[in-house]
Amino acid sequence: MPNEIAYRSFCWSLGTTSFRTREFNLTIERQLALLDEFWAQPENARETWTRNSPLQSRYYRFMQSRGFVDGDAPRPDKDARQKTSGLADIGLIDREHRLTAAGAALLEISRARDFEPDNFLRIPKDSYLYLRQLLKTAVEIGGGRVRPFLTLLHLLTRFDSLSLEEFTYLAPLCTDAASTQCVIDGIVQLRSGEADITIDHIILRRLMMMDNYRAALRLFQDAPVDEGLLAVVGLNRKSRRYDRAYLPLYQALRAAYLHRDRSAFIAVFTAAGKTNIGSWWRKHIFDTNSAVEIRRRPAAHLRPTRFDCVTTESEFRTAFFETMHLLKAKVTLKDYFDLNRRYVKLSDVVLFTDGQVRLDIVPRHFFSAADGGLYPLAYTSAPNLFEDCPLEEIAPCLAVNEAALLRGINAELGTRAATAGELRQALEDIRYQRLSRLIDERFTDDALLRLLEDFEARNDDAIREAVTDNAEIPTIFEYVLGILWYKVSGRRGRVLDYMKLSLDADLLPRTHAAGGDADIVYEYPETAQYPEHCLLLEATLADGVNQRRMEMEPVSRHLGQHLLRTGNPHSYCVFVTTYLDLNVLSDFCSRRNACFYEPAGYEHWDEAAMIPGMKIVPLRTAELKKLLRSHMTYAELYPRITAGYLPDMLPHQWYRRSIESIWPDE
Repeated sequence: MPNEIAYRSFCWSLGTTSFRTREFNLTIERQLALLDEFWAQPENARETWTRNSPLQSRYYRFMQSRGFVDGDAPRPDKDARQKTSGLADIGLIDREHRLTAAGAALLEISRARDFEPDNFLRIPKDSYLYLRQLLKTAVEIGGGRVRPFLTLLHLLTRFDSLSLEEFTYLAPLCTDAASTQCVIDGIVQLRSGEADITIDHIILRRLMMMDNYRAALRLFQDAPVDEGLLAVVGLNRKSRRYDRAYLPLYQALRAAYLHRDRSAFIAVFTAAGKTNIGSWWRKHIFDTNSAVEIRRRPAAHLRPTRFDCVTTESEFRTAFFETMHLLKAKVTLKDYFDLNRRYVKLSDVVLFTDGQVRLDIVPRHFFSAADGGLYPLAYTSAPNLFEDCPLEEIAPCLAVNEAALLRGINAELGTRAATAGELRQALEDIRYQRLSRLIDERFTDDALLRLLEDFEARNDDAIREAVTDNAEIPTIFEYVLGILWYKVSGRRGRVLDYMKLSLDADLLPRTHAAGGDADIVYEYPETAQYPEHCLLLEATLADGVNQRRMEMEPVSRHLGQHLLRTGNPHSYCVFVTTYLDLNVLSDFCSRRNACFYEPAGYEHWDEAAMIPGMKIVPLRTAELKKLLRSHMTYAELYPRITAGYLPDMLPHQWYRRSIESIWPDE
């Protein structure tokens, strides 16, 4: 067997694939809280994490006891390491898995539920901390270090935006100054339309910069081809045995292309499927995945490839080697895409919209001004990774020059704001323009109808695919209700403020730890159709006994406290659910004649601290679907659901006559 050639990574990734998880923000916050509690227990306080399998297994069982993991992992210590690896990668815990100063600061933000922006970038407090951590995060590549987020910022300030394909397949290739310049040159050539320049061409050019790939190609050109040689030149990271399966594919491709044996294509199809990335090989060579079609008409289903023009053994071997490593690299990069996006989105400064990746407007101007001082740090380690430090301690160039920032943004927007406060309204207008585009593209009436049906059937995977997997399903339900009501209200009002939700930079919901107020408080100014009032929208997916236990008290309390605080008798609540429990309906209807008191005790009672009755209108998603199909506006809906609220009839009779009958039968 030929001598071994060492594998060396050609790309960076943020985090590890073992920490790929839904509800990313929530998972991080819960994990920090669990670690904090675990180390506080006396039996764990003096223990060390490193090489301590019993302790790691104990932490796994601790996570089980808190409902963080389900089932029984065959290797609980390994599972515990995987569940915490992502926190260590970005400096929230140290090598002994104790919370760092940065991790403790994030946990404090989470526990206080204080996410309101307090920084010039106008991003939530937790996102601002994540941003600072990502600016410091470095990974080891081939004996060197690279800070992935800094290389991404360098590309985004150089090109303004990247396509999703460029973000996926090219940005992670920037592991040192030379490879970054290779990627930049490639993107310039790609966008200028130079002949034969493709994403694949740039990836191959980057791979062949590495001496191990060049050495492997030289060996592959000179040695007899067998399983042993393929195991060496395949440079497989995990196990060289996987590449032994390439021998039948090599032989079939050689017969088909070098010897022009068209009957060999069925063997190519079969052999490709037996490699560990068979679907990629098949898609690269054929335009169909049907073996029957390839057997019938092989030539009709071939895609153009490097193999088409080979005429010599050397040309064929080069084509095979480069195609094998191109596809392997693309599989790896594709696998890292979701993870890299999750980490990048934690910062809330990068937008993933319209098939493009770009910095939001304020971060774009800020990091463009700082790039000259920031990019030189991209291939160094940050000594203060574990610290909760201000931006200027990460790099002096990150000290905020508000005047320069305002000049740049004013020039782009055509505004004349003298302070960040004056600029805020223009930036808010841009957010609402983005929200309108988001609604037009992803939350059409048909899309909302499908989502309501998915909520009714609890098709959770479909819901996450349509909206986001960074939020729990009840949070997404509340978000969808807010979007729906915004459309019903003619897209009037500051719905992003009315929704008491945390939204990411792409205006999609995310779930934080510790629950919180679930109200959507929609504010309506006076019009000819209705008085000035607030509408509290309460959403739940609970049913039966759970609905009675979870919603009867909080919903009436939220409305009562709101009425006491504002003194506006016209404000009311709409309670939305997929299933309406009759006892919940009855309880809410009874609130029309029930007094709600300021919770100060009997001895402090007076009429000013009492609401004589309140209006809670239950509404099923079945009625919401009718509302969407009817295209009824809020101005038309308001008198129908408020006028004559609860005359002298039983609650279920009132619901059938006054709510179900608002819309004509379908």
